Amino acid sequence: MGAANRVVKNTGILYAKMGITVFMSLYTTRLILGSLGVADFGIFSLIGGAIAMLTFLNTAMAATTQRFMSFAEGVGDKLKQQSIFNVSVILHICIAVLVLIILEVVGYFLFKGVFKIPLDRLYSAKVIYQFMIVSTLFTIVSVPYDAVINAHENMWLYSIIGILESVLKLGTAFYVVKTSYDKLIVYGLLTAILTVILLIVRRIYCKRKYAECEINFKVYFDKSIFKDLTKFAAWAFLGSSTSILAFYGQGIVLNSFFGTAINTTQGITNQVSGQLSAFAGTMLKALNPVIGKSEGAGDRSLMLRASMMGSKISFFLLMFFFIPVMLETPYIFHLWLKDVPAYTVIFCRLLLIKNLIDQLFITLATSISATGKIKKFQIYSSILYCFPLVVSIIFFKMGYPPYTLYVIFIIHATISSCVTLHFAKVNCDLSISYFLKSVVLRCVGSYLLVLLLSAIPLFIIPDPSILRLLLVVSLSSVLFLLAIWFIGFTTEERLGVSNFLHLLLGKILPKKSVSVSEV
Repeated sequence: MGAANRVVKNTGILYAKMGITVFMSLYTTRLILGSLGVADFGIFSLIGGAIAMLTFLNTAMAATTQRFMSFAEGVGDKLKQQSIFNVSVILHICIAVLVLIILEVVGYFLFKGVFKIPLDRLYSAKVIYQFMIVSTLFTIVSVPYDAVINAHENMWLYSIIGILESVLKLGTAFYVVKTSYDKLIVYGLLTAILTVILLIVRRIYCKRKYAECEINFKVYFDKSIFKDLTKFAAWAFLGSSTSILAFYGQGIVLNSFFGTAINTTQGITNQVSGQLSAFAGTMLKALNPVIGKSEGAGDRSLMLRASMMGSKISFFLLMFFFIPVMLETPYIFHLWLKDVPAYTVIFCRLLLIKNLIDQLFITLATSISATGKIKKFQIYSSILYCFPLVVSIIFFKMGYPPYTLYVIFIIHATISSCVTLHFAKVNCDLSISYFLKSVVLRCVGSYLLVLLLSAIPLFIIPDPSILRLLLVVSLSSVLFLLAIWFIGFTTEERLGVSNFLHLLLGKILPKKSVSVSEV
């Protein structure tokens, strides 16, 4: 019950934060696109967009330290937590230096012929690239502090920082609209400064709040922990770095064949996907520490139950938002952006499908990491990450359209899911047949049923309108609740969800209102 209480509390906090930040982020994108224009927005998505990619790097690398911190907390070893933190700081300083060298060398070649950027905007692009490098270094060095925040499940701080970030980004957008300087450079500079400020805030807070954040390499350095953490981090870094290259490589490949305009389309698509997916990611942020602590406490059964339920609920959270967006993508984009860049609609729809596939298996990867046996899993995953870019280059040379990349990524997501299932069975003792029947079939069945029935208003009202959009949203919402309750959840899970909702209402409603019937 203690774990359930924490998940309820943290999930509530995170969703309150999401309710505030999502609309500000989408409005910020509209302002920036209108201010920069299609060409400059495409350049920023290609060059400066890597700053957003650093959030993924930060999350992936923080997972390494968080795994060890959560595991040690599950065991109850406070001294080991201090050693893990100090070793992690040393490790990430080394990684930051290595990444600095790599980025500077790679940048030289990118600007010498890989990027297709107009000559009059080349200087601005190079300046933005340097801003990205500064942000990278601060991001990597601050990873141990993010891991500590996650391990302690301090979602209040995470939410406050998230809201502050959205407010400052909106302020940045308004300034860019008004400034008479080079808008692209100003936007890149302010985005980099924002990243640095927020990371410094995290570091100051952790030093004051958590005892394990005391840096004393002489006292807390442990060779055995350094060896274990370095080995684990090396394999985790292999997986995260190759996935980052695959993610950032999409923009480079599209730019090489189709120019900067297509990067604008990709940037908008990633923004929509990121904001919608954040609702599921928010729940997982509250759940992941529970998975790590359960494994650390030796309760693998609880770890697997939490992982499987997490996969199912995170899929349903995506499904709730994805279905109306997928059905009404053209109209929603018209309302949001007015002038919608080419291929934006099909890019968005294909990426949402890919994200749904990933979401079904995302907590299994967390469970694999919790066991500490990640070497083979990361090797296979890293190899697979190279697959979409190589294949897409071949198809683009044959004259296929830009959206072919996302079709290939859907195929890649399916293959990767099979690999994740295999290693979850080997490392975590997961029953594949049970997972397929209990999670995959129920989730996919619910999704297809709701999608098909929610499309009925499109045939009744052929022309897009606010009325049709409201009908689709309303119908899909009702069908969603019915489908996940009667198809998505098992009898045992329905009971668990009922208890969860009762617990949640108990947190929200005053205690007096609960006992009215007893009077």
